[in-house]
Parts: sequence; C-alpha cells; structure tokens
Amino acid sequence: MLLEAKDLRYTVSGDTGPVDVLDGLHLALAQGEIVDIIGPSGSGKTTLLRAMARLLPEVSGSLTLRGEQSETMASSEWRKHITLLPQVTALMPGSVRTNLTLPWTLKVRHDEPAPDEGALRKALDSVGLQDVDLSRDSAKLSVGQAARVALLRVILTQPIVLLLDEPDANLDDDSAEQVAGMTRHFTEDGGAVVRVRHLRSDTLASRRLRLEHGKLDGVTS
Repeated sequence: MLLEAKDLRYTVSGDTGPVDVLDGLHLALAQGEIVDIIGPSGSGKTTLLRAMARLLPEVSGSLTLRGEQSETMASSEWRKHITLLPQVTALMPGSVRTNLTLPWTLKVRHDEPAPDEGALRKALDSVGLQDVDLSRDSAKLSVGQAARVALLRVILTQPIVLLLDEPDANLDDDSAEQVAGMTRHFTEDGGAVVRVRHLRSDTLASRRLRLEHGKLDGVTS
C-alpha cells in the first residue's frame, strides 16, 4: 500500500460538547489510485486532508508511506511527499516563473535544482497554457489559469501523493477538464490522489467515499 492512515482521531469543542470530526478513521491508498471524498458541509473533509498532510498536530493515529511510519521523518520532509493543495488558489505576487519555482526557494529544497526555463515552458504547454508567458504577472491570470499554475507548481515538485481540496470547484468546464487531465497524468506516472469533491463529478476516481460523523463509507452510485 502506498499511503495508509489508521485510527485517525480528531475532536473539537462544539456547542453541546466535544465533536469527533475524525472518529477512528481508516484510509488506504494504492499507487495510481484516485479516491474521492464526499460528504456534507462541515463533515471534516478538509480536516482529513490536513491530517494526512500532518498539518494538525492534535490528530492521533498512524500514517505510513510505503510502509514507513510518519514519525521517522520531519513533518516538512513528509509534506515533500504528501502534498496538500488547498481549495483557495494562492499565488504569490510576481511572475508565473517566480510562482512555479517558489518551492525551490524554501529551505526544505535548498539542495535541489529548480526546473530550467525549457522545463517550465514545456510544463505550461502541456496543461493548455501555451499562451501564458513565464514573465506574465500572476495577478493577470484568469481563475482557471491560476488554478492550473498552482497545481502545476505542486506537480513539478514530484510528490508521491496529492491531496486536492475541491480542485475544480470554482472553474469553468474547460479549466476543470484540464485540471482533471493533470490529475490523471499524475497517477499514470505513479502517484496517487485524494480529492475532496462537492458539486462536480467525473469518471476518474477508482473509489468514492463518504465522510460523515467521523467515519468513511463507500459510495456505490
């Protein structure tokens, strides 16, 4: 198994007492798999992604990557391999080039070479952004273009697992199709994906799971 979460537990204070957002939750993810997580608003879908990315220290349970316990590596190292892309696209002020190479300015990647100009250009072209110059101001990108640049930035770092929080929720159909294609290609190259879904549906997922009352259940239709 590529990534496995066992007995994840996370409790918050509610109006009437403690609420188990994650209640002994289990999830196993195989290489090449796309798993969709659905459920009512407030059921803990984003919390689950954050827990798997080790962004919630209060979560108990275990996480393993290719059989290796998460405790054996620093959280920053874990997030190099298990990477969360939030629902709200966050691009930094500056050019598209600056945004795509941002991860290589961080300490965790200080000894890794950033993609060169040719690789960046090829990557943009491969996701339907042939008309976007690397020098373009990121503030002048459309919502769909910005979403693709943000996802591409993550994919270029070559994580093992992508955690995507409603990656196409605010996109038009063309941009959503491009994002779906990027997701599919990532798994075809050996990665795996967990996606939180809400309104849109497609045929990419090998499994659809419903999160409610802290538990995951399979969805058959």
